Amino acid sequence: MIRASRSTIGAPAQLPGFEGINRFWDALDGHWVAQVLPGEYYVTRNSEVIATTLGSCVSTCVRDPELGIGGMNHFMLPDDPKVEAGGDAMRYGCFAVERLLNTLVKYGAERERLEIKVFGGGRVIPGMGDVGRGNIAFVRNYFETELLDIAAEDVGGTWARRVRYYPETGKVFVKHLAAGEASSIAKAEVEHKARLSHRPVAGAVELFGD
Repeated sequence: MIRASRSTIGAPAQLPGFEGINRFWDALDGHWVAQVLPGEYYVTRNSEVIATTLGSCVSTCVRDPELGIGGMNHFMLPDDPKVEAGGDAMRYGCFAVERLLNTLVKYGAERERLEIKVFGGGRVIPGMGDVGRGNIAFVRNYFETELLDIAAEDVGGTWARRVRYYPETGKVFVKHLAAGEASSIAKAEVEHKARLSHRPVAGAVELFGD
């Protein structure tokens, strides 16, 4: 049985700016699925699924239950001695979360209605420190500072995760992956971390600004 089709014929229209996100039709699930990679995010008003795989990276899944609009990001703080803790390192995470929240607000989401769920931050690369722990600490502190509650989370551990988020309903399905499956995810994240360490940080983004 063919599980998914990569053709986008019949797919619901994407919001402006998200045309580059890969989507496919999942026949078993009966939904279009947007696949979010490290450093990406996706927001939809349609009955779509947003999916990703996480090792030490973290995804925040945020929606406005009243409007049925929601989105997911996928980010990692850089692990580089040239990037000061609390300085540029935090700005990577702030940018990832703020651009997701700002996009939701742009399309009518209200701050007081936001439902937030957090996933990832596993320690999947033995002997290379605990990047995931830093990602978890950042995202928890971020939402605490912004006085926004985290409704649910599945974080930490020594495994990678496959995550499927349904913004229309708020449901999330998380699968913990075996070591063999996690190895390729860990490799991709190492490459992503290296790119972060050599890339200038974007300018500050004002949260919930005009």
